[in-house]
Amino acid sequence: MDIENYLKLKFPRLELVPSIYYQWEIGIHFSLGGDIYQLTETGELNLERFKLVYKQITTLFDELFQNDDELLLVTNLYKDKTVAARKLKVYQSFLKCKKDLYRIKVKTYPYPFESDDAEQLEMQQFSVPCKREDLIISGLLKAASHEDFPLTPKFGKTLNSYPDVFIVNMTKDIIFFIYDDRGCEIIANQRDLLSPLYEKYYDWVEEVDRKRIEKGLGVKG
Repeated sequence: MDIENYLKLKFPRLELVPSIYYQWEIGIHFSLGGDIYQLTETGELNLERFKLVYKQITTLFDELFQNDDELLLVTNLYKDKTVAARKLKVYQSFLKCKKDLYRIKVKTYPYPFESDDAEQLEMQQFSVPCKREDLIISGLLKAASHEDFPLTPKFGKTLNSYPDVFIVNMTKDIIFFIYDDRGCEIIANQRDLLSPLYEKYYDWVEEVDRKRIEKGLGVKG
């Protein structure tokens, strides 16, 4: 099943762009990095923060994705209509089997954000079916958190726009999105898939988000 038909069936009315947590009732917004600031007192990158971020996103991913789950790796690329898309390092770098590159589907949509130049811009959405074992998970998760920093691995930019990467678990009906080093959004079709995750990693959720999350999950704080 392609991503468009899957979303119509499982997540109707959802637009697969950042802030999926605010579009869907059942979801969690996790804050990453704790209280560690991105830079040290001397202005250098604080690698201790990123070590914590890597640990958090890997932990969350491992809780939700098993080896036999059917996945879709979806990438949104935002670009000028007149400029040809460059090769997406999302797939070249993080798909283990290069033959899978020939299975990538792409569809073009109107630019989804408010902008004075919106008419000149577009969103190209790439997707490929895969399983966990087909992906270089550690590198993929790290690259998603490196958007604003000169760290590797990296997805690469096109016209100053960093790709958004969503990992869709079609077996469990879960969508996992790391927007950068500050946080990740997870939505699902069933409350019981996320309720244990919220309770287990309660301290990773900002107080401002808890009331909304608890209402969606049907749990008490």
